[in-house]
Amino acid sequence: MTKRVEKGILEDRFLVHRTTSDIDDYEVTRIKNSNSRDSNQNNERLPLLHSPSITSNMELSDNHQLTSYDTDIVDEEYIDIVKQAERAIDGGILPVRIAAGSSGSYFVRNLEGKTIGVFKPKDEEPYGRFNPKWTKWLHKTLCPCCFGRGCLIPNQGYLSEAGASIIDTKLGLNIVPKTHVVRLAAASFNYPAYQRHLITAKHEINQSVSRHIHGRRVFRPKGLPRKIGSLQLFVENYVDADVFLKLIGQNPLPDEAMNKFQRQFEKMVVLDYIIRNTDRNNSNWLVKYDVKTNNERDKLLHGLSNPLYQSEQQIDNINENDTSKTDDVVITNEIHIAAIDNGLAFPFKHPDEWRAYPFHWAWLQFAKIPFSEEIKSLILPSLSDMNYVQHEICDDIQRLFSQDKNYDRRLVERQLSVIRGQILNLAQAMRDGKSPFQLVQMPGVVVERQYADITPERKHFKQKFHDRYPIFSCC
Repeated sequence: MTKRVEKGILEDRFLVHRTTSDIDDYEVTRIKNSNSRDSNQNNERLPLLHSPSITSNMELSDNHQLTSYDTDIVDEEYIDIVKQAERAIDGGILPVRIAAGSSGSYFVRNLEGKTIGVFKPKDEEPYGRFNPKWTKWLHKTLCPCCFGRGCLIPNQGYLSEAGASIIDTKLGLNIVPKTHVVRLAAASFNYPAYQRHLITAKHEINQSVSRHIHGRRVFRPKGLPRKIGSLQLFVENYVDADVFLKLIGQNPLPDEAMNKFQRQFEKMVVLDYIIRNTDRNNSNWLVKYDVKTNNERDKLLHGLSNPLYQSEQQIDNINENDTSKTDDVVITNEIHIAAIDNGLAFPFKHPDEWRAYPFHWAWLQFAKIPFSEEIKSLILPSLSDMNYVQHEICDDIQRLFSQDKNYDRRLVERQLSVIRGQILNLAQAMRDGKSPFQLVQMPGVVVERQYADITPERKHFKQKFHDRYPIFSCC
């Protein structure tokens, strides 16, 4: 009789009914129902909380029931990169936070420890609630009136990164590393302390129950929630534009190489102008110079593409290392630009408050040269077709932005109006034979979409000039 009472007390202590009102909470199972436990065990996957004291005896599962990437992604190579990142995280090779910048961004690695991408979570952006950079928190707390950019929608940097990749692909520019919206979870990301403590506490309860009743548990284990953000593929053997521009300023490249660089530069101009990038300076675009030659200057430039050799001492001693062997035959030379850090683009209006956020490349000598025929033939046919602009560019951008939980159709339509206006200006500048510098002097245009009263499915566009300008136009 005593044993039966003790058994009933033990069962009542751990008997918890399932709560159906909150699907995001941890599922609670009845201890005496072994069949339910076995069926739930099939859904558990590899651990997401990488702590030796926890993962050794505890299985953690994803609590979002979502894939790491969108089903719209058809690039098999990119999908493989995402899977490599997941396998590395499950194997204990966690993403490494990047010290530079104003937000929480991470170098994602594979099982070999090689960097394969840069992940930027939505909730760790400069305006995000879990931004780990204390400088931005201090800025937001002490100077709220000067915080942020009034023309941008907060916490949409990850969409802006992916949107720039869409524009790059649609126009065949090939200067933006592949970027898509993905979902990842890792212990190195910035999670609130209560989430970590809750997972640890529930794990300890399960361990305590398992010691007394073998194979039983109270809580269904689930790991840290996946963070939504942008994952941009990592590019290798590139140098900062500041370094490259200083080099070619002291020692100009051969004419063939300079022509190739000019074409790449014009592609970046096209991208930045269409997305109205408010943060394009010489520190967030990269250059790669590949050359096979015996020329000492070109060897030095090629060597600087290796991060191991990027130093100010080498740049300052360029004249000492350069020799008179300038007549050597160059076998091949290739120049590529990588336009990274596109998170502060796609404004819903032209800057008209305090700052103008100018394009810093407009002050370079390359911006004084009119657009080449090669770029015109690549870009103009697409930009001159309003149907292509609306259905292939604007509609895809709208589908991308609609993924955000704070999606506002009216604000997104205003963003698309700015894009259409930028495209209109760009196409006109190319037809008129203008240079990038002359392009940025053109007044801002907004092309709004309107629906006819009689035929709502028919779209009409209304062009409006932007007649408000910020107080400071140089910053």
